[in-house]
Amino acid sequence: MSSPTEHPAAWSRTDVPEGLGLGTLLPEPDGFRLEAGETVVGGEGRFFTRFTVRTDLAWTTTEVRAEVVSAAGSEVVILRAQGGHWVDDRGRELPELVGCLDVDVAATPLTNTLPIRRLGLNPGEHRDIAVVWIDVPSLRIRRVRQRYTRHPAEGGLEQYTYRDPLHGEYRLSVDGDGVVVDYERFARRLRPGGP
Repeated sequence: MSSPTEHPAAWSRTDVPEGLGLGTLLPEPDGFRLEAGETVVGGEGRFFTRFTVRTDLAWTTTEVRAEVVSAAGSEVVILRAQGGHWVDDRGRELPELVGCLDVDVAATPLTNTLPIRRLGLNPGEHRDIAVVWIDVPSLRIRRVRQRYTRHPAEGGLEQYTYRDPLHGEYRLSVDGDGVVVDYERFARRLRPGGP
């Protein structure tokens, strides 16, 4: 995959009655930044989430900030990482997350771009990784084992299978920048060919 340019996208959630997400992938001098937000009505309730993820040039996560606004108010989690060592916003080390190079914010398909870009798998290859999972809307943090498998391209889109022990297996199709177009049973991109 080539170096991405600014990449805005919008997704309709397919797992809840009403959910809409917006996000963009932005190149920066020292890495990349993902900015996204999502509004969900139904399912687990009504909430809005917004997050920022920063990575280095190798797509390894260096910082994440996730916020949820709901009827209970606003909650924020901020984590920073260096070489797979994580600290919270007070500088406390999080030893249970050591070795995680990616973060997965549960509210969006956009964070799947991180391991897809970082791993650079060839068709037929798979890789097991440990990621920092941020649940939405609770903002609970845990370490989760995930597997990404790349398949041959179909219809001009790259194809992957994503699997984790919490949620099972899903098929993903992504564009040339590694941004999800269709996430089986979770989200579908609106006008994937548009700006």
